[in-house]
Parts: sequence; C-alpha cells; structure tokens
Amino acid sequence: MFLSNAEHSSKKKSPFFTIYGRNPSFDSIHISQDSPAGKLSIKLQSLQQVVKEELESAIRRFKRYSDRNRSIPPDFQPGDKVWLASKNIKTTRPSKKLSERWLGPFEVIKKIGSQFTLYSMCPY
Repeated sequence: MFLSNAEHSSKKKSPFFTIYGRNPSFDSIHISQDSPAGKLSIKLQSLQQVVKEELESAIRRFKRYSDRNRSIPPDFQPGDKVWLASKNIKTTRPSKKLSERWLGPFEVIKKIGSQFTLYSMCPY
C-alpha cells in the first residue's frame, strides 16, 4: 500500500491517484503498543526512518563524488575567439585520421542561454 501511495518522481502523483483520482484515506486505528501488532508497527516505523536516513546519506555521497569530477563550463562572451573540436563535424578530408583535431579560431557572435553559443563559421 505504501508504494501505491508514494509520489512518483516524474509524474508528481502517486499511482493510486493516477488510477482513482484521489489519494487513499488511512483511518487511524488505535492499536495498543503492548500488542504484537503495535510492537511490529513501532519496529517498522523505526526501520523506515533508518532506511530513509541511509538513502539521504547515499544521495549526498553520490552527489559529492559526481561533483568532484565535474568542471565549470567556460563563460564565452560575444567577440571571444574559440577553437572547435572537429570530433562531430563532417569535413571533406578522405580520412578522419588526417583531419585537424581543432577548427578555428571562430568568433563568438551571441550567447544563447548558459550553455550554448552561436559562432561565426568564418575562421579568422
């Protein structure tokens, strides 16, 4: 029942809500904590809390390790001269092995967003 009530990361809705159009209602049932069901409930709640804390710790650890290898992209401004890697650019050379690895320099014409730039295709 917990999985069908959990919010999906991409849809932002639970599977139960997707099917029935509402979230399930859980009526509070008073269970004595001295009964076996009450003891099991307390044990499962504490276990759920431990698992949640471990998952959050793992997420922080994965982020720290992935950020360690991540670099800040260069900030190009209009008028800057740049070299382009010819890795994904088709040339007229008969062999990729004999092509230049870098093309340019090209002038940056316009910055589009934070990651894309528009280049003049006439090298200087």
